[in-house]
Amino acid sequence: MNRCHTLLIALSFAILGQGRAEDIAMPVRGLYAHRGAMSTHPENTIPALEEAVRLGAHMIEFDIQLTRDGALALMHDVTVDRTTNSKGKVTDLTLAEIKVLDAGSKMSEKFAGTRIPTFEEALAVFPKNVWLNCHLKGGADLGAATAKVIEKTGRKHQAFLAAMADAAKAARAVVPDILICNMERQGDSLEYAKETIAMKAQFIQLLGKGEVPVEAVKMLNAAGVRVNYYHDESAEGLRRQWNAGVNFPLVNDFAKAMPVALEFGIQPLQ
Repeated sequence: MNRCHTLLIALSFAILGQGRAEDIAMPVRGLYAHRGAMSTHPENTIPALEEAVRLGAHMIEFDIQLTRDGALALMHDVTVDRTTNSKGKVTDLTLAEIKVLDAGSKMSEKFAGTRIPTFEEALAVFPKNVWLNCHLKGGADLGAATAKVIEKTGRKHQAFLAAMADAAKAARAVVPDILICNMERQGDSLEYAKETIAMKAQFIQLLGKGEVPVEAVKMLNAAGVRVNYYHDESAEGLRRQWNAGVNFPLVNDFAKAMPVALEFGIQPLQ
C-alpha cells in the first residue's frame, strides 16, 4: 500500500468518525466531572477539562460568565480572586485583561501560566459524545450568547444550559431547541420535578445531602428527564443515587469514584 493510499484511508476514517450529531450515542448514566478534574487540576481550565476527557467522564460541568466586553469566559466565582493571581469581578474585566491572568499557580506551580479559556476554546477540546453541562453564571444576555455559540459550533446534541428561568427563556428565544437543565430549584423536590417536566427541560439538577428524593426521581425518569444530582460522592452515596434512578452524580474526584461506577456496569467513556 503506497503512502497516498494510506493517507486517503486515514482521511476517510477521520471524516466518518465525526458522524452526524443525531447519530452520536450519548451516555445514559455515569459520572459528571465538576469544573473538569478539579481535584487535581485548576478548575474551569483547559488542563482540567482535558483531564476529565482523558479519565472518561460521561458529563463535564464548567461555569460560564460574560466579560465586560461581552466575551464568554470560564469562571465559577463572581470575582477572579480565589483562582487567579489578580482581583476583580469578571464582569468588570475585558477578555484581554482576563487572558493575561494566571489561573494555575494557586493549584500548583506545575500549572503556572494556565490561562482562563473562552467558551469556544473549551468546546474545542471536547469529543462529541460527552455531555457538556454549561452552568450559566448570569441572566438573559448570557443565555442568548451561549446558545448562539452552541448552535454555531454544532454542539446542540450534547451541550445543555444549566440555567435559571430568565437565561433559559432567552436562550430558547434564539435557539428554540437548545437543551436546558432547570436550575430554578424549589424547596420541595416533587414541585421542582413537576415544574421541570412542565417547562420541557431535558435535565434537572437535584440538590441533596445524601438523601435522594425517590418519588421525584421516578417521576422524572418516567418523563424522560435526565437527573443530575448534587452532591454526595461517597461510595455509599453514589450507590444510593444510581439505585434510585439518578443518571449523573456530580463528583469532584472522578478517578476515585470510577470503581463504584464499575460496580454498576458503567465504563469510562471512550
